[in-house]
Amino acid sequence: MAMTIHVDIVSAEASIYSGLAEFVVVPAEMGEVGIYPRHAPMISRIKPGSVRIKKPDQADEDLIYVSGGILEVQPGVVTILSDTAIRGADLDEARVLEAKREAEEAMKNRTSAMDYAKAQAELAEAVAQLAAIQKLRKRIH
Repeated sequence: MAMTIHVDIVSAEASIYSGLAEFVVVPAEMGEVGIYPRHAPMISRIKPGSVRIKKPDQADEDLIYVSGGILEVQPGVVTILSDTAIRGADLDEARVLEAKREAEEAMKNRTSAMDYAKAQAELAEAVAQLAAIQKLRKRIH
């Protein structure tokens, strides 16, 4: 049996995932971070994107979209705290495309720097969700 690490992913609404993994890939602020059992302790901010979890005795990785947040790594535990976390299978492409369109429209029609920054953040989130949907599609086909 492969070595494992315990992973907890928690959003503002609920615990999204709690279980063992052979490794986890997280979209950290400075780039993707691969985490294996006995990884050195670290804390990092994470950006919107897909967390990939390789469960023991399972060929495919699980994808969970996170909107950003905090990553904490201890030798036996990985904890991800995110405002929003959605299982890859629960992402709604039509809703995400509409949110992307609205954010792009808001960026064109900005009335202040604050509106523009908010629209930019919403656009980045929508693009990250679309990327997660595309990764899931590639695995299915």
